[in-house]
Amino acid sequence: MGLGLVTLPLLLAVANAVLELGQLTTESGAVVSESATATQENQRISGLLAAMERNARQYLVLQDQELLDIYGEDQLALEGSVALLADLPQDKGTLSELQSLRATSRAVHEILKDAPGENAVDEVVRGFQVMAAAARAVSGGMRVVLNNRFISLQASTRAAQETLAWQAGLLVPGALVLIIFFALMVGRPMRQIDRAIRELGEGNFEHAITVSGPRDIETLGRQLEWLRNRLMESTEEKNKFLRHMSHELKTPLANIREGTDLLMDGAVGELDNQQQEVTGILRDNGVKLQKLIENLLTFSAWQTKTAALELAEFELKPLVFAVLSQHRLAISQKKIKLQLEVAPIHIYADEGKLRLVLENLISNAIKFTPEDGIMLVGATLADGALTIDVADNGPGIAEEDRDRIFEAFYQGRRLQGGPVGGTGIGLSVVNECVQAHGGSVKLVDDEWSGAHFRVHLPLQRSEHEPLVAHG
Repeated sequence: MGLGLVTLPLLLAVANAVLELGQLTTESGAVVSESATATQENQRISGLLAAMERNARQYLVLQDQELLDIYGEDQLALEGSVALLADLPQDKGTLSELQSLRATSRAVHEILKDAPGENAVDEVVRGFQVMAAAARAVSGGMRVVLNNRFISLQASTRAAQETLAWQAGLLVPGALVLIIFFALMVGRPMRQIDRAIRELGEGNFEHAITVSGPRDIETLGRQLEWLRNRLMESTEEKNKFLRHMSHELKTPLANIREGTDLLMDGAVGELDNQQQEVTGILRDNGVKLQKLIENLLTFSAWQTKTAALELAEFELKPLVFAVLSQHRLAISQKKIKLQLEVAPIHIYADEGKLRLVLENLISNAIKFTPEDGIMLVGATLADGALTIDVADNGPGIAEEDRDRIFEAFYQGRRLQGGPVGGTGIGLSVVNECVQAHGGSVKLVDDEWSGAHFRVHLPLQRSEHEPLVAHG
């Protein structure tokens, strides 16, 4: 109802304006077309008269029938142009001159077709003088008529502008009053709907949606509440599925890894080089699958709010070396040069969660670092916070992916190498683990051509130490 009350007068004004503009457009198009036709045909008549006079003079001298035929063709073309001009808006004087031009051209043609006598030359010359004068009069008359049409069109345009200005002056203030009234009436419930939709978009399904206001808006609020419940159920089912599948995969994967380790250790006999290579591939991909499953379990735990930090004091440098040792084969195969800048830091944090952070960042860096590339792993303690840097000189992250790289299950447009693809939750798990410690992770733009991730963790107090210590 409010939309109708506001828009109906404006729609009527717009419809009236469209009609006015349509009429003006049609009239102006007609004037422009007539002007172009008049100019073109007047120029054509001038050219035809010049050619006809030249052919007539030559015919009087040479008596060549071909010249007379050419004159006849030009005379027919002249009559066609005269007919086109006669169809345009004209005054009586211009129409009379057009008729004179047509009649004179025919008379001259008849003189030429008859056996020309001694006076034929004078009659032909006088005829062309009459036709030239008539052509000039037609051209001048057409200019006057078209100029009057343009003046009339300008007057109509000014009148339409004034009418539209009066309509706008009356309708716009009234529409603004109605808009303010309905905005005040529906502003509060619309803000409630906006807040509810924003929470749904951010994945926050905890707060029930209640909207008070006009009946149709309350109906929309109830539909959003129904949608919230469905999304919450869907999220719970998804997390339940992830937990069950991850747990189901862990047992057979553990058996596969145990069997692979037995093969590598020679429990069933010595392996030749090719067998060792295949077994090594199985072991490496088993480790990758285990990391993916651990990411899924961690992500599911954060989503269901069942994950909790298990804080303890430990040394960071051995943890970094332990994670790097898991990837030593991949680093060696790609001949990656490691740039380690890890200070001997003792930190109070969740060691398992921090290991996940390092594993995901380092494995991503290895995946995208080119052959003979360089990779940075650094850790420093300054200004009351721990900073961890992982960077590579690979292709980097596309500009259109930067705002979404920490979203769960989002995979960028860069092609991912390796026999085992990612799930798209590695960086999401990193973000969750870092935020649980009260820190942040971001993408840094600096001299590294590839991706440079920087983790910022504030200092935590342990039960035994007043502050984090480093040596």
